[in-house]
Amino acid sequence: MGDILGTGVYALTGQVAGQVGGAGWAPLLLAFGIAMLTALSYLELVTKYPRAAGAALYAHKAFGIHFVTFLVAFAVLCSGITSATTAARAVAANLLKGLGFEPGLWAPLIIALVFLLILAAINLRGVSESVWFNVFLTCVELTGLLLVLVVGFIAVFQGDADFSRAVIFETEGDKSVFLAITGATALGFFALVGFEDSVNMVEETKDPSIFPKILITGLSITAFVYVLVSVVAVAVVPVGELATSETPLLDVVAAGAPGLPIDDIFPYLTIFAVANTALINMLMASRLLYGMANQRVLPSVFGKVLRKDEWGYGDGTHFRTLTALPWLGAATSLFLVGPWARMDALIQYQIAGALLGIGVLLWAFEWFYNRSRYGRSTRFRRPDEL
Repeated sequence: MGDILGTGVYALTGQVAGQVGGAGWAPLLLAFGIAMLTALSYLELVTKYPRAAGAALYAHKAFGIHFVTFLVAFAVLCSGITSATTAARAVAANLLKGLGFEPGLWAPLIIALVFLLILAAINLRGVSESVWFNVFLTCVELTGLLLVLVVGFIAVFQGDADFSRAVIFETEGDKSVFLAITGATALGFFALVGFEDSVNMVEETKDPSIFPKILITGLSITAFVYVLVSVVAVAVVPVGELATSETPLLDVVAAGAPGLPIDDIFPYLTIFAVANTALINMLMASRLLYGMANQRVLPSVFGKVLRKDEWGYGDGTHFRTLTALPWLGAATSLFLVGPWARMDALIQYQIAGALLGIGVLLWAFEWFYNRSRYGRSTRFRRPDEL
């Protein structure tokens, strides 16, 4: 829940409203359905292969091709690192705003780097400490959202809210209804896919069979929170203001409770929310490196820990999803990657292509390193060896 809510809900509300108007809850529900398709595939794989490395491990079990596994691992690592660094910059910006300082050029960078070093130290100390810190941040994060909802309902009882806006569908410019819904659904899907980070932590659980009920419940709760916040936000603040605001939830609280010193409170609540996202993404990235090192895809140094004990993984049973659902999930996810679902598609594709190009170079370096050290044999384990 902490990962999915994270930074997304604090910025997503206004962006979705800008795509489809007050009925932003509709594409959020559609995104929830699409995310659940992907989640069900993850649930079968994580209970069948309860090891660190998540998607990279599953790609290896499916194809057993070193190049494919390495690139999947690198892509997931890139997503975690870029998400964590984006969150770190948001922490710096909100901290400076809360303290009343101008951002400047170097101050946000220095604060962001210090923040990442603190999270790295927590992760290095141990998974247990990281998880408890995550629980604390999630509680604070939910408190901020609860404040938004309470203020919204107060505005309702005072007659200052207009729920009729929540059923108004408007597209920006000359964009068609189909493209508007697609774009808004892509935004919603992006905000809900944080669940895939948790599968990298499966080796740290005593009973991986809990994943299906926990993940489905958590994803459902967060989707409900997104929809509720979306409806309350457009009821309290006009859609046009939400769509152009960089702090839409702050505007909701300011409009619903003008006397509340929200400018002094909300930046710090936002810090906790985005810090949670950064923490989980860095934790996921570290477990990905660990898992891939154990599968001999990455150098063994990434697989070194202080491990207290080992345990088994039950009787070998695992969650099963309907065969058609992974195909449907793949098709819908592929559709949402298309240029019709996003603005500034060209620059996004260029950045993604450049990152994957770096991944190919790193794979080549790792391949030559293996050959120089082990000759023609490879340290990479075949699927039947795992």
